[in-house]
Amino acid sequence: MSLSRRSFVQTLGVGATGLWITSRGREGSLFAQGLQPVQGPPPSIILSSNENPLGTHKDVLAAIRGAAFPEAGRYPFATADEVSELLARKHGVKPENVLLGSGSTQILRTSTHVFTSKTAGLVAAIPAYEECADYARLMGHPITGVKLNPTDLKMDLDALQQASKGAGLVFYCNPNNPVATAITGSDTRAYLTTLMNQSPSTTVLVDEAYFEYGTMPGYESMIPLAVENPRVVVARTFSKCFGMAGIRMGYAIGHRDTIAQMAAWDGIGNISIMALQGAKAALVVPDAWVKDEQKRNEAARSFTQKWFADRGYAPTDSQSNFMFINVKRPAREFRDACLKEGVLVGRDFPPYEKTHVRISVGTMDEMQKAVQVFERALAQPAKAAA
Repeated sequence: MSLSRRSFVQTLGVGATGLWITSRGREGSLFAQGLQPVQGPPPSIILSSNENPLGTHKDVLAAIRGAAFPEAGRYPFATADEVSELLARKHGVKPENVLLGSGSTQILRTSTHVFTSKTAGLVAAIPAYEECADYARLMGHPITGVKLNPTDLKMDLDALQQASKGAGLVFYCNPNNPVATAITGSDTRAYLTTLMNQSPSTTVLVDEAYFEYGTMPGYESMIPLAVENPRVVVARTFSKCFGMAGIRMGYAIGHRDTIAQMAAWDGIGNISIMALQGAKAALVVPDAWVKDEQKRNEAARSFTQKWFADRGYAPTDSQSNFMFINVKRPAREFRDACLKEGVLVGRDFPPYEKTHVRISVGTMDEMQKAVQVFERALAQPAKAAA
């Protein structure tokens, strides 16, 4: 018998439900719990949450103000259908291939619930974005972590292949948060083909939250494959390139049967009319605006990575709007030094918390100011580097 999201929450009880609801928002909750300076004003440059520092397009804000508020008294089902139609048109698929979510977070949770079990667990790289693992752990489903390739911090596809056999779900974050590296389309398809032959009951969730920021040759979306293959699902979001992190709008694209299975567990009832109207507007913003955002990010990213590399602190090959830097000291130590001067960088990411820090890409002006703070932080002798 299928289990609805509502009945699942009722089964969990109040305490577990609270844990589930608050597991996302990790950046914000940790900020509130002590990542900000004990003394002094809040950080003036926030480089910790992989947001678009310029925010969203003016037409998106106008749509929320002008179209969403008057409809706030109505349930959003009709508007959700419109957004699904627009997304289908954008990606060359049918509306039956699209499932909307309150941010891609909802898509990740739904996938974990639907495709994992106590006997067929979750497999993911270590580290990778933790949402699926947090949710699988909450349900008591097994989790298998696969170490990254130590030379370039990319997913080790051979090791992932072995670990994925018999899994319920593989979380394939590409580009991978927090390490910023990506796998080419050809290598991804080869991994998926082999896995489908060896473990035909395993589903792979390809998280493409940072797709718009990928610049390396050969990087591709798996959407065309997902539409044809019921064991592949792609998650996307409006939170990153489109600057809608606070509005909460994401979606999945996959085979119609897979999308129907996910929709049966968790529909669109928790997506706000504000997010839907914002998404409608975002889907028709000029291509030039998106290209300008991509260029802005690439320029600021390249500037900052070169700054670190020139000083002997190796960055990974970033294909996103953040970077992962070997600062040769614990992330907390570097973070605390930066916080004293008003710059907030990323939290710890085990098992690299003793050497690496994640730094989101701000504006060029912010990065030029931030590297001056980084210079002073790195000039201090490392206390506990390992």
